[in-house]
Amino acid sequence: MGVGMIPASFLAAIGQLGDRRFQAVLLKGLGITVAIFVAFYFVFVTVVGWFLGDSVSLPWIGSVTWVDDAISWGAIPLMLLLSVFLMVPVASAITGIFLDDVAQAVEDRHYPGLGAASEPSLADNFRDSLSFLGVLILANILALILYVFLAPFAPFIFWGLNGFLLGREYFTLAAMRRVGREGAAQLRKRHFVTIWAAGVLMAVPLTVPLVNLLVPILGAATFTHLFHRLEARRVPA
Repeated sequence: MGVGMIPASFLAAIGQLGDRRFQAVLLKGLGITVAIFVAFYFVFVTVVGWFLGDSVSLPWIGSVTWVDDAISWGAIPLMLLLSVFLMVPVASAITGIFLDDVAQAVEDRHYPGLGAASEPSLADNFRDSLSFLGVLILANILALILYVFLAPFAPFIFWGLNGFLLGREYFTLAAMRRVGREGAAQLRKRHFVTIWAAGVLMAVPLTVPLVNLLVPILGAATFTHLFHRLEARRVPA
């Protein structure tokens, strides 16, 4: 088993957080996420304005002109509240589109001479990221049932479930660049326990505000190291 490779892979990923390509991916992910929330706010306010118009006629009161403004201002705290719950998954999904840049940065620094990787198209990355976001949200919604009945074990259920999903996603990202999607699936089966354990390590920071925004980048980097170390062990130099 390659569980012993996980700490070194994780520490190597942390050691590269200062890499400009890592930072560029984080900024692009956060920037696009904020832009999405701002755009959603303006669309919401505009649609409300269309339905309400400049004034609203209320029974026994007459024409009221401040409802539109009240809803527009009231939407601000609503968006802030939604962002608390949606910022991390949305940012993770958007950041996921650019994670090939993180994997390439890791390979350029730590594994030079590998040759060009087979990188998926932007459309494929976008589709995979949205698919992963959907699975992640659905699985955690279903897990709420277990949280209710097994409350003392809720943190372990959360880490175990999300560790499995994160490990599967990020290892696939790292492996398919070198061995294709089918090869990545075979390696996941062979190293199931190691990948799950590394995924749990990625899931723990999900509960730490701000730090959780780094999880996609740390995950992509950690699993890139893990993939290459597992491959090096399988095929000795």
